Amino acid sequence: MKKKAVEKIPFLKLPETVKKKAAEYAAVADVKEIDGEEQLFVEVYRNRKECRAVPVVRIVLTDKDFGTYFTESGSWSRERITKNDWSSYGLVWWGNDVRAGKPVNIMAEENVLYSQEDLKRIKDFVRVGVWDEEEWWEYIDQKQKDIARKERAERTERSRERREKALKQRKKNTPELPEERVLEYADGILFHRKHYLYYRKHRSRAAVACSKCGNVTEARWKLGVTLESQAERMMEEPKMGEYGVCPKCGAYGKFIPQGRAKNSYREEKNLFLGQKYKETGMVFRYITVMKEWNLKLSCTEKGIEMQSAGERLSEIETVRIYFEPGKKVQRDYCKHNPWSGIDFWDDCNLGGLNSIRTREAQIMPETYENMAGTFLEYSALEEYERAAGEVNAENYLVQYIQIPQIEMLVKLGLFHVAGELIRGRNSIVSDTEADRADTFLGIRKDRVKQLIKHQGAPSILRAMQMEKQTGQRFTDKQIKQLAEAGLMEQAGSLLEYMGVQKMLNQISRYAGCGYGTMCSTAAFRIEQTARRYVDYINMRKELGYDLQNTVYLFPKDLDAAHRRMVEEYSRTEADKRIRETEERFPLIKENYNKLKKRFYFKDKDFVIRPAASAEEIVMEGRILHHCVGGDDYLDRHNRGKNIILFLRAAGDQEVPYITVEIDAEHLGICQWYGAYDKKPDEERMQRWLDKYTTRLKARTLAAGSGTRERNYA
Repeated sequence: MKKKAVEKIPFLKLPETVKKKAAEYAAVADVKEIDGEEQLFVEVYRNRKECRAVPVVRIVLTDKDFGTYFTESGSWSRERITKNDWSSYGLVWWGNDVRAGKPVNIMAEENVLYSQEDLKRIKDFVRVGVWDEEEWWEYIDQKQKDIARKERAERTERSRERREKALKQRKKNTPELPEERVLEYADGILFHRKHYLYYRKHRSRAAVACSKCGNVTEARWKLGVTLESQAERMMEEPKMGEYGVCPKCGAYGKFIPQGRAKNSYREEKNLFLGQKYKETGMVFRYITVMKEWNLKLSCTEKGIEMQSAGERLSEIETVRIYFEPGKKVQRDYCKHNPWSGIDFWDDCNLGGLNSIRTREAQIMPETYENMAGTFLEYSALEEYERAAGEVNAENYLVQYIQIPQIEMLVKLGLFHVAGELIRGRNSIVSDTEADRADTFLGIRKDRVKQLIKHQGAPSILRAMQMEKQTGQRFTDKQIKQLAEAGLMEQAGSLLEYMGVQKMLNQISRYAGCGYGTMCSTAAFRIEQTARRYVDYINMRKELGYDLQNTVYLFPKDLDAAHRRMVEEYSRTEADKRIRETEERFPLIKENYNKLKKRFYFKDKDFVIRPAASAEEIVMEGRILHHCVGGDDYLDRHNRGKNIILFLRAAGDQEVPYITVEIDAEHLGICQWYGAYDKKPDEERMQRWLDKYTTRLKARTLAAGSGTRERNYA
């Protein structure tokens, strides 16, 4: 659509206002030809004499495009003519002139076409049907919807074609997978050339089926007394779980008795193979190798006997990760079509729990030879794998591209820090632009050697970072103790009132054990005590205590002092909650006298009355341990939609017993519960409440009350 040419077309004139009282807007329509293409013009005017010169909006449609021109702002929009998002319905051009959510019949009365000829022009151009002709805008909306749907389909098809073309190019430039080398490496390194020797013993002889050679061999494991028996083939006695040698081929394997053996047993291992891709890129292939051992049995006159054994190696490549300089990392996934039984490659992963993921695995050594000359040559992946044993090459290289300082950390021996970054825990980084380890990690320069000594342990690193942030100077011993206590940024609240050594000594005294004992129980106790001490000090501080007072700062019994502070803090928070609800829901208290005249009832056993204030509702929920004190219940009672009633024993009206929620309009009970969301004496109380609601609906509560109610307001 040529918008400039459309803007030059004079506005269609509204001959006169429409003689309908409810009509606020009137529209005229016509078909124009621009550069050999027919276009539908719909001009919408305010239905007033003084507004007939310039329309509010101009709607233009072609067979393949549409647009809405706002005359006041001189701007174009590609939004559809109607807005229907299940919560509201309206016409887009009215903006704030029309409230969202108007009924369709009212919209039809307010928005009219000037004549039936205009409707005919619209219908002839769009060639679609609608349910109600009075909703003339639906013709336009349907046409716009069809155009948008076709455009989406075309965009999707173009995107699919681009992706398929790129996928074919990647497959074309991907080197062949050396399957024999992969299986050989996996068998030797991952499976350690594992073989099984299935056996069945009979007196001094044994039959052995070897998974390596597949033969079943009989041999004597115990010398006989005759000369002929001493000339027979000998073998060591097979014992379950022990290792021995096949008497036929000499393969070393694990003995498994025939009765304990599975017909088929399989193990899976994963590995990465990196190959050069194009000139300076790399493709990392994630391969799953499976080794299967099987034992074949046959039924003979002698019973079930071993016929043969075997083993088989197979591999399947599941993921290809492409790394190219200056480009986004691309992943392709191997999928299986269950209908055709064919495997194929796709650039989209599966969804949900079935998604294909890479995990930590060994990397084939030729990968590092292939990395020479690529932009990943100096990634230090080989050094990191040597220290870690197994690594997720995908995660490592993705993080290395974003944070190239990982190479520096690995070559310095800070393997644990590098591992944190590989797992995406980038919060340990202080300055992402730094090229030195101390500034990159936010620690003192002289701490780097100590950090290297601990291989970049995160707990040691965070203690060093806290040292620099607080501007203090700790000893090496204090750094280790801070790391053991797990005190990182939380220690700042303690260091405001004491030195670091005093803090560490107090924690050790409260815990009842020392640092550096190499005892996991002691380490756990120290860490828990440190957290409790920090929590205790923070609560004291928040409640306004003077922490210069050593009685508050260093309690004799930390556990008891912490419990007391938790109770006091909870009471303070409860008071704060009560003040907040009283301010937010004031009508609960104001309407109490009116509600008690309607809902109060008492007999010889029980009394029921409405809540006198928001505070009462909150306390009721706290005492009975249910959710009536929540904002939803308070808001409904405050608005008079539902009423919260308290049912209590007539002889002890101060003790909460049952809370009742009743519909204020229909006078039906929504729910009732006692302590811990349970229903005490359920049958009796349900009968009592049924009688109560019957009296309530009949307006006979006052006649049944035996005594005057107490004023709780």
